[in-house]
Amino acid sequence: MPKNLLIASCLLLLSLASFNSQASSTLRCNSQLISLGEKQRSVLNKCGTPTDKTFIGYKQVVNIYRHTHEVRIDEWLYGPRYGMYHLLRFEGGVLVKISSRR
Repeated sequence: MPKNLLIASCLLLLSLASFNSQASSTLRCNSQLISLGEKQRSVLNKCGTPTDKTFIGYKQVVNIYRHTHEVRIDEWLYGPRYGMYHLLRFEGGVLVKISSRR
């Protein structure tokens, strides 16, 4: 019986870990949600002007045809909203990361 309990505990932890990764892939702005993969213009329309915009630099990307090109990397900061700051990272104008901190 303890072996079954161990397996059930592991499955529960795995399901909680996947839930947390999904929760960090969206952000509520006013009454709308933004998700990874959205364009900068869409985020700007939903969330408004960020508190701060920072140009990070450029990153080389290889496409499916093995051609390399550079994409611009920007970070936008929103907040504080209820004591939280939200940092959005864009690569090539597409939202790739949402992180939050107090």
